[in-house]
Amino acid sequence: MKADHGKVAQALKTARGQLDGILRMVEDDRYCVDISNQLLATEALLKKTNKLVLEAHLKSCVHDSFVSGTDVDQKIDEILKLLDKLTH
Repeated sequence: MKADHGKVAQALKTARGQLDGILRMVEDDRYCVDISNQLLATEALLKKTNKLVLEAHLKSCVHDSFVSGTDVDQKIDEILKLLDKLTH
């Protein structure tokens, strides 16, 4: 992985902490809207982290593939599959 490991790991640890907190909220039978707001915040953090990972992939792995001329079609197909998942 070419993304900043420290940033990605910290964001994922934060998301894990948020999920633990949400689970406690559910177990404590907290207000649904409060739980939903926390879920949305966690989703936003995960999306931001995924963007960091994909950006690094494009700037390194995909870029290198284009420069070297190897595996270009494979890299394009990978990105297209990811884009399809992101839009559904």
